[in-house]
Amino acid sequence: MKIDILAIGAHPDDIELGAGATIAKEISNGKTVGFIDLTRGELGTRGTAETRDVEAEDARKILGASFRVNMEFADGFFVNDKEHQLKIIKMIRKYQPDIVLCNAIDDRHIDHPKGSSLVSDACFLSGLRKIETTSEGKNQEAWRPKHVYHYIQWKNIEPDFVVDVSGFIDKKLESVLAYKTQFHQQDSNEPVTPISTTNFKDSITYRAQELGRLIGTEHGEGFTVERFVAVKSLYDII
Repeated sequence: MKIDILAIGAHPDDIELGAGATIAKEISNGKTVGFIDLTRGELGTRGTAETRDVEAEDARKILGASFRVNMEFADGFFVNDKEHQLKIIKMIRKYQPDIVLCNAIDDRHIDHPKGSSLVSDACFLSGLRKIETTSEGKNQEAWRPKHVYHYIQWKNIEPDFVVDVSGFIDKKLESVLAYKTQFHQQDSNEPVTPISTTNFKDSITYRAQELGRLIGTEHGEGFTVERFVAVKSLYDII
């Protein structure tokens, strides 16, 4: 099954928080998108792995992604090594995305930069034909995505480019708040965490508004890259 965009996150909710509006926009434009979570977020303070499984599927349906796969790597302890890289390579070759979206290169949670480097390295290695992998008993063909973009998470990193997501911030918020155990709920008895505060909830909108202001639109989502962004002409830039 070939898709247009493969969005990957270290934890369920990373994709929605980092790129939910962009994904909603691309799906509305007819692009096919799939999700991969590296872990089940089992070390999260609030909720359980089981509740996150349900919430993640609800969020997928809200955004309209074609599928969601969980790699079940160890939350907090997965590493960027050959074993993990090969598992991601198999997924890249299976779905053959043109674009991969993945975690922030630098961030507060240690899994985010680890997930970022793991996915980025796997995207490169996936294009090497001498690395042999199989899926469902068949040899896979080498495949390297055309682009790897890193969404912005906790740290307010300066983006390399900003996507105009005006009209899609409500869909993003709906998908994020599908993770009911993770984010602010007035009647919750769970411990307070950095992402369960009203300030964090509000930041989803005001950060998008700030990026939108800087590019002359209502809302924006920022991404960073590991190589120069090329445009076909000066007129491709809004």
